Amino acid sequence: MHQKAGGGGQRVGAVQHRGKPLHSPDLYWDRGVNLRSLAPRTCVCVYASLGLKKSSTAMLYVILSPVGPYFSTGMFNAVSLWANPEYVRAWRGGTGDCKLGGNYGASLYAQSQAQNVGCQQVLWLYEDDEKITEAGTMNLFLYWINEQGEEELVTAPLDGIILPGVTRQSIVDLAREWKKFKVEERTVTMAQLVKGLKENRVKELFGSGTACVVCPVGRILYKGENLQIPVLENGHKLAKQLMDSLTDIQYGRKESDWTCQVA
Repeated sequence: MHQKAGGGGQRVGAVQHRGKPLHSPDLYWDRGVNLRSLAPRTCVCVYASLGLKKSSTAMLYVILSPVGPYFSTGMFNAVSLWANPEYVRAWRGGTGDCKLGGNYGASLYAQSQAQNVGCQQVLWLYEDDEKITEAGTMNLFLYWINEQGEEELVTAPLDGIILPGVTRQSIVDLAREWKKFKVEERTVTMAQLVKGLKENRVKELFGSGTACVVCPVGRILYKGENLQIPVLENGHKLAKQLMDSLTDIQYGRKESDWTCQVA
């Protein structure tokens, strides 16, 4: 339980220890079906009293659910984003960097508005200069030629409003290990993205997360204008390479010290 939620913090080792026995009887859900998985989730039950105060006790649960493609359009099909600075996902000093249900509840209205204008997810912007933060419930990556003429993969920094996703960190680590292009964790604004698109410097835009793994973005609706990500010209070469590399590790097709044997 995160300290910002009033808890003392739960050790990762404790979660792994409690989660391992759950996998053994349920492995048949995964066998022979590609891009399907068991999604582990942790939840906390606190003290049995009615009131508003910091919790003194907590009980940890680890639950599993079989999952398929995150979006109804299927796995690895490009999604559309609605960018509207009127809506904010998180703010500094808040809980945007924590895995808390309250973060998702507050985003549902904006999500419904995005669907009303024909988009699948919200591109969350922050502050007056419209910093690009996340997309829906995903971390976001931009693969482009930056203003210095360098080939670069960039994602928002962990500055207190970004969820430190495991898939996000895995992508950063893999890309740095490949040493094919510059990898940065820094702020990019909406104005910089628009300028990059107009100058044909944007190669790919994609989200990352536990459920979708890697999800390409094909279009952004911003201030009434549809900004097309050059999918047809560039394809999803990097996103596909990352998707294949990550799922090869997840499904045991490639050995990695990121995984552990559970059964």
